[in-house]
Amino acid sequence: MDKFFGNLHAVLAVGFVLAIGILLSPFYTDYVTLDANHIFQWLHVFFGIIWIGLLYYFNFVQIPTMPLIPAEHKPGVTKHIAPKALFYFRWSALLTVITGAILAWLYDELHEGLTFQAGYQLIGVGMWLALIMAANVWFVIWPNQKKALGLVEADDATKAKAGKTAMMASRFNVMLSIPMLLAMTNMH
Repeated sequence: MDKFFGNLHAVLAVGFVLAIGILLSPFYTDYVTLDANHIFQWLHVFFGIIWIGLLYYFNFVQIPTMPLIPAEHKPGVTKHIAPKALFYFRWSALLTVITGAILAWLYDELHEGLTFQAGYQLIGVGMWLALIMAANVWFVIWPNQKKALGLVEADDATKAKAGKTAMMASRFNVMLSIPMLLAMTNMH
C-alpha cells in the first residue's frame, strides 16, 4: 500500500477513475444529465482548489514560517519545495481560468459576465477578480519568485526586492480571493 500511496500519479489516476465511475453510475445519471457543463464545473473546481489552496499555503504557512527556519534548512524550502509548489500554483491558476471561461461560455455567461450585464454582475465580478489574480500569478509573482529563489541570476538586493514584491502580490491575491470566492460560489 505504501508504494501505491507514495506515487502521486497513481493516486490521481485512481481518483479520476473513481470520479468517472461515479459520473457514469445510475445514482449520478438518474438525477443529473451528464454534459460538458458538469465536466467543466468539476474541473474548474478541482483546479481552483489547487490554485487557491497553494495561495493559502504560501500565505498562511510558508511565508510566516520562513523567518523561523534556521538558515541551513532554508534551501530545503527555497530550492525544492517552493519551486515545485510554484509550478502547480501557476499552472492551476491558468487551468482554473481556462476551465472557468469554457464553463461561462457553456452557460452563456461569458460575454454577459465580463461586461457586467444585468443579472450577470456577480459572476462578472468573480471573473474579473480571477483574471486579475491569474495575471498577477504569471506576470508579477512568478517572475519575482524566480529571482527571489535564485532560479534566475540576480544579486542579493534584487533577490530581496523581488521576494518582497512577490509576497505583496501574493497577499493582494489573498485579499481578492475572498470576494472572488463569494462571487463565484453564489452565482448559481
